[in-house]
This record gives sequence, structure tokens and C-alpha cells, in this order.
Amino acid sequence: MHSAAPGGVANTTAGRRFARQFRGTFWSTLLPVRQPVTLRGAPTFRSLAKRRAALPGCTPAQDAAVRPHICHLAVLLFLAVATPAQQPDLSAQKRALISQAVSDFQAATNVPGLSIAVVLDGQPAWSVGFGMADLENSVPATPATLFRLASVSKPLTATAILQLWERGKLDLDAPVQKYCPAFPQKNAPITSRMLLNHLSGIRHYNPDNRGDIPDDSARHFTSMKEALAIFEDDPLLSPPGAEFHYSTYGYTVLGCVLEGASGEKYIDFVRENVFLPANMAHSQADDFFAIIPHRTRWYHKDAQGVVQNAGVLDSSYKIPGGGWLSSADDLALYEYAILTDRLIKRTTRDLMWTPGKTTAGKQLDYGLGWDIAQWSGITIYGHTGGQQGTSTYMGVVPARNAGVVVLANLDGADVTKLAHQILSILLDLPEPSL
Repeated sequence: MHSAAPGGVANTTAGRRFARQFRGTFWSTLLPVRQPVTLRGAPTFRSLAKRRAALPGCTPAQDAAVRPHICHLAVLLFLAVATPAQQPDLSAQKRALISQAVSDFQAATNVPGLSIAVVLDGQPAWSVGFGMADLENSVPATPATLFRLASVSKPLTATAILQLWERGKLDLDAPVQKYCPAFPQKNAPITSRMLLNHLSGIRHYNPDNRGDIPDDSARHFTSMKEALAIFEDDPLLSPPGAEFHYSTYGYTVLGCVLEGASGEKYIDFVRENVFLPANMAHSQADDFFAIIPHRTRWYHKDAQGVVQNAGVLDSSYKIPGGGWLSSADDLALYEYAILTDRLIKRTTRDLMWTPGKTTAGKQLDYGLGWDIAQWSGITIYGHTGGQQGTSTYMGVVPARNAGVVVLANLDGADVTKLAHQILSILLDLPEPSL
């Protein structure tokens, strides 16, 4: 297996540029339909070679002579770009224990479908789907099924913001209006660091939805500036820096800041600078109106506990804080990239995972876009997520070079508890009481 080691084809600037060009021009000749990429095996040479009868512009004789060499190069590039060097082996016993924990969880919660992935020794080790991605059409959940990430989107945005900080394009402590002039001035400056720490004072959703986007709304927002109008004129809940107030809207401001600092659209920047280097081939914005292969259906339980289709949600107004789609496989690759310093430097990662502090010096259980939890002598950096039709968790334990991803297609499910159970099995720890 070919490694994406530092300095190799997949990690040099020229190599990444070649990979992008090669995928765009070559894969389209071999793969007429989009295929899910999982961590459990690459497509074989034979399966690639049979996808098309002839390469465009080639005679049958030319095709027969050229295709084996191109296919061989394609497989080598696929392995270099899409998989870590050597995947660690997760024992059959631990797989069985994790599967039993998931089975018990599904029985207790009636979650239709879940996907999980685990990272061991810093590399994706195992991923699997349980139950159904689509109950009506009997489509099983797989590790490549795309789920709404909800607030697990926030660490992705934090990573992109810190990349800009590393490159000297963004000052974390400058007023946000330096990069996002569309956001109005408040009584005191709000900075990107405050937004990442949820210390800005910007509100979250109102309990009665007053002034927010109504439930079951399919209104589509086309820009960050348009989304700012939902909350930009509302009073702050506290002076900037004074108190922790969790706010997805604050991350919409960060999306505007990112666009101003980078000169690119938020979605494009994250795709090019986070998803592509981490080989997250299928992660994308949750476009309610688009046809997206492998996207799960969304479910909700009514007051009697009956599973139903969840309501409509167009999350275009909150993509930076809750609007991405991804799979268990892709998020395991993201964890791998974070643990191996492929997206940001180790010192930047340490900054990202440093607990924030209020102006009065009170320490938070939250860093720059990441929750921080502790049990049995280990520290877990992660995030939960929940919205219509989804419950999500992603977490890493850098001291043990391990991580877990749990994605479910039912809202209101406590997947964090399940994720911590899986971590306790993975790392031979007592089950946490969190």
C-alpha cells in the first residue's frame, strides 16, 4: 500500500495540484457514476478497467494498449491519496463489543441507521454501518452514507480559520469588521477568537423560534451576508468576552470573516483547504434541493415514540456552524489528518485545543471550536451535533492517538454516550459516567 507520507506525491503542492487535475480529467473517463470510498478496501484493478468500454478519443486497439498503464497509475494514485499508510488492525473481540454496544443503543433508541468509525494508532482502523439509511426503500447505512453533521461542522470551520491565521491572513484578535464589514459594530469589539470560543455574546436560537428561521422552512440563503440579517441587529446577551453563550450564529459571522480574509467563498475554501488535503472525497454542504448520492433520509420520533420522517430543513443560513454533510469514513480521515498535523501545525492544534477564558479569567470546557472533556485520566477533544433528523459526535484522544465518529439519522439520540462507550472499548478504559 502506498503512503501519503510527508513529501510524497499526495502532500507536496505539485502533487496535490496533479491529484486534483488527474481526478477531474481521468476519473470521469473510468467512473461514470460516483462511487463511495470506504476505508475497508480500494476498488480493484479489474473493477476499474471494466467501468468503460473504451477511453474517449481512443480506438479499441489504442484503448487496449493504454488502459492497463493508466489504470495501474490510477490505482496507485487512489491508494496514495485516499488511504493512510498501513491501517492498524482492530481485534475481532473489540469489533464484537462495539457492535454489541451499537445494537443495544439501537434497541433502546429506535435509531433507524448509524455509521461509526474508529481511529487507532493515529489511523482509521474500522468503519461500519448499522440499520437503514432509508427505511422506505430499505437502503442500508454504510460507512460512506452522508449524514447531516449539525454542530460537528464547527471544528471544520475552526480548522479553516486557524489555517488562515497560520498563513498570516487573519488576526484572531482583530475586530471582525476588519474582514466582515457587513456585521454591524456593537458596544465593544468582537473578535474571531471570541466567536470560536462562544464568548462573543451573540445569541443562539431563541427558545420560541421568534426571529429565527421557522421549523420546516425550505428558504434558501445564497450568501453569508444574507444569513447575517437573521440576528445582526439583536442585542448581545453579555459584553464580548464576559460569558460563554453557545452560538451557531456566531459561526455564521466566522464564515463571513473567513470569506473576507481569504477572498474566497466559505464553501470553496473549506473544500480546497480542509476536505481535499484530508481526502474527504464526499463531504459537502447540505443542499436541501440538490440530488446528493448516498445521503441518508432524516427521522424523528413523535410524542408516542413512533419514528417518522423529520421536518424540512434548509441549513444554508448556518453552514459554518451546522450545515455540512459527511460520512463516518470521511470524518475518520479528518481525525487522521488532525492527529498527524496534515491540516494545521502541531502548535496551532495545541492552540485550538486550549480552553478559552472569559475576561474575568474563568476557564471554559471549550477551545477554539472544540469541546473538551476528561475521564479516566484522558482528555477528549470533540463535538456533538443535533438538528432535524440527525445526532452526531466526533472525538479524538491525542494522548492515545485514537478517535471515534458516530453518526445517526434520528434527532434527539444521545450518540455522545455511545461514542464514549466505543472509546472505552477501544482504549481499554472503564466506561465513563458523563
